[in-house]
Amino acid sequence: MMPQRLRLGVNIDHVATIRNARGGDHPDPVRAAEIVAACGGDGITAHLREDRRHIRDEDLARIQAATSLPLNLEMAATDEMLAIALRHKPHAACIVPERREERTTEGGLDAAGQHNRLYPMVQRLLDAGIRVSLFIAPDERQIEAAMRLHAPVVELHTGEYAHASGEARAAELKRLADMAALAAKNGIEPHAGHGLTYDNVQPVAAIPQLAELNIGHYLIGEAIFCGLEPAVLKMRELMDAAR
Repeated sequence: MMPQRLRLGVNIDHVATIRNARGGDHPDPVRAAEIVAACGGDGITAHLREDRRHIRDEDLARIQAATSLPLNLEMAATDEMLAIALRHKPHAACIVPERREERTTEGGLDAAGQHNRLYPMVQRLLDAGIRVSLFIAPDERQIEAAMRLHAPVVELHTGEYAHASGEARAAELKRLADMAALAAKNGIEPHAGHGLTYDNVQPVAAIPQLAELNIGHYLIGEAIFCGLEPAVLKMRELMDAAR
């Protein structure tokens, strides 16, 4: 059975990227969060990177104060980020892999290989009432690791699907569908995101077990031409049509 409504979380990192390119306070990612809330978005995603290249520490509290939408904090598995998450208590914390030199998150978290590092971190977040998500490749080994870590949510990395074409894309879509079904069968709520656009979102949105898509860079890019509200509304329309 499909979830009643496929949720759309909007990542506002790259509003902050533009702000930071020149310094100062404009454009303000908090304003973006308010627009997303006003036009029917279901959540705000923000990645506080170790190098603070876009979202800043002070942005988190401001976003939480400005809107009642749940905040999904993307974070590396470090003691610093754990302390920040425990201090701000976002609705959810999505643990992602992070390398300083990457332009964007490349691939999924190796939850299987980092079990001993991740387990106490996941437990501390859960104990604080924060919903933990693991950003992983659509891979059976990683789903099994999420089960052992007691993570209530996984976000399946859709980058390979987004960058593929033809038969390769069809194979990636099947992999996403199979792993979403495996997660749901084992009591884990599957989400998905990375590289999703107007052109490729519908096959992913049609996967019945998925509960949420998180989309950022593409929507912020489209907003340059048409505005953030129309960009979000069009993505929402496409997702709804796929269901």
